[in-house]
Amino acid sequence: MSPVRQQLLDLFLAGVEAVKGRTAVVHALEKDPCSDAVHCIAIGKAAASMLLGAHDVLGVGIQSTLLITKYGHVDEDIAHINHVEILEAAHPLPDENSLVAGQRLVEFIQHTPPDSHLLFLISGGASALVEYPIEGVGLAELKRLNTWLLGSGYDIQQMNQIRKGVSRIKGGRLAQFIGNRHARCLVISDVPGDRLSIIGSGLLIPDDQSQPLPGDLPPWVAAYLASSVASTPNDAPVWRQVRTKLVATLSRAIEAVQEAAQSQQLKVHYHGEFLSGDAGKAGTNVGETLLSAPTGLHVWGGETTSSLPENPGRGGRNQHFALALASEIAGTQGISVLCAGTDGTDGPTNDAGGLVDGGTLERGTSCGLSWQDSLAQFDSGRFLEATGDLVTTGPTGTNVMDLVLALKNEPSA
Repeated sequence: MSPVRQQLLDLFLAGVEAVKGRTAVVHALEKDPCSDAVHCIAIGKAAASMLLGAHDVLGVGIQSTLLITKYGHVDEDIAHINHVEILEAAHPLPDENSLVAGQRLVEFIQHTPPDSHLLFLISGGASALVEYPIEGVGLAELKRLNTWLLGSGYDIQQMNQIRKGVSRIKGGRLAQFIGNRHARCLVISDVPGDRLSIIGSGLLIPDDQSQPLPGDLPPWVAAYLASSVASTPNDAPVWRQVRTKLVATLSRAIEAVQEAAQSQQLKVHYHGEFLSGDAGKAGTNVGETLLSAPTGLHVWGGETTSSLPENPGRGGRNQHFALALASEIAGTQGISVLCAGTDGTDGPTNDAGGLVDGGTLERGTSCGLSWQDSLAQFDSGRFLEATGDLVTTGPTGTNVMDLVLALKNEPSA
């Protein structure tokens, strides 16, 4: 890997390190300690990392633990903690184990003493990892719904609003199982605006009734939602027993990137607009911006969307973004750009995103690939694999949306 590409990857990892679940939970619990022993429930792609942070601080003060995370996201250090029940399920599409996890979540809560204190550790991915659907909606229906949602082009708020409608635990509905217990929730945000009601589809957050459903829903989706169960009322007494705090956000990751860059005497240009909308268009726009931008490190954060064809190829929104951006800077010297998910996964792949430069398209063409076809078929991952431009980090222990980092230097003479 070239020095510039390694520098970009190191800056990305500095941002990730600042928002890792273990670190974030330790800071939160040291600042505001638990006064009672707790039963711990960790859900999401960063659940294992968050659980390690809770154990670092609370130790034997954790009386029992349920860990629900994505396949391959169980940190090996979890093996050293006693009495942890581990359930792994699929993401981004739910599977049979997602249903098992949803049922077990409710049972776990109900089997704790009625006056106990619960510590919830929640991160992105919970929407697919725990499913407890309404009557008439089973695994086949959930897969159909989520496959459609992921390719719909809707933003995460719109998608999770629909997911809530087919669930008996999302949209604050999990609160009905709390009883007289007290619940403390520490949350890592993976949504725009850090809105608690959207993260993990708001398991223990009163549903925001002001958010309307999209008006262009297919009839079969509307039919599912017609059977939706009522959410826990916003004025229900149980909400006095629930306390929630954000412990890691995209803004903190961006701050850490800037701090690391400044320590290297890099001139930093932070682009405060939140990256959103179609991934291809967003990538093209960023590429155009970089062509006339000053030298230094350019930083963006956000989360784009994709409207997928019927049979998409390999890749995710960050890989699609990266290839679209590469088409704008093709042939340009001195520009390298990393586009990656802070959770280490991009769409249904094991890659985090892409790291492209002015030679990316030429390298792909020499391999017999068409960048236009790859974008049209949402097969950017295959193109970037051939050019050596995939970013693969493995699970990172956090999930605060995406970072785009661009280094622009003066072209060499």
